[in-house]
Amino acid sequence: MKPQLILLGAPGSGKGTQAASLVKNFHYEHISTGDLLRKEISEGSDLGKRVQAIMDAGNLVDDNTVLELLSKNCSLEKTSYIFDGFPRNLEQAKALDEVVLKGVSSMAIYFDIDFEVIVERIVNRRTAPKSGEIYNLLTRPPKVAGICDVSGEELIQRKDDNEETVRNRLRVFKEAIDPVLNYYQSKGVLKRVNAAAPQVKVLEDLTKILS
Repeated sequence: MKPQLILLGAPGSGKGTQAASLVKNFHYEHISTGDLLRKEISEGSDLGKRVQAIMDAGNLVDDNTVLELLSKNCSLEKTSYIFDGFPRNLEQAKALDEVVLKGVSSMAIYFDIDFEVIVERIVNRRTAPKSGEIYNLLTRPPKVAGICDVSGEELIQRKDDNEETVRNRLRVFKEAIDPVLNYYQSKGVLKRVNAAAPQVKVLEDLTKILS
């Protein structure tokens, strides 16, 4: 049985792209807490009704509810999962171990990258709302400036992709992630990949770790 994977990395570090490759190449199942929340709500379960009430009140779903959600929807004895986006802090990391993983084999992989590279990546990111295509003005520009290659629509820059917002998000991330990395390091389950490398190289490194 492959270890349960916990992917850690700043916004823009490439976790999502690599998670999709790991699902395809290693047959992991990608756990998205957002997707699970929507599933429970659509099914009208008791948990879903509780989640809906929390969200209707304009509140964030609390850690205990997220842990209950993960416990209910993860069959750890049958499937190897990628946990992406949770945990975000030390308390969540410890709780994930105690409430959900409960001693099963797991590995945390940190997407290590200089924050200046991330700022450059995100500030230069442009998206096509209809086609979903994502471009980077420096590394993957569209063939025609400002226009999607696939749909011909005008590319946009998300409001939160400006430099000030990005730097603030990274500062908050750094404060929260350092204790998480120390925790997994002390358990001997932390691996690191150079997330500034090209996508193909990052996948090669992940493949070596998992092999």
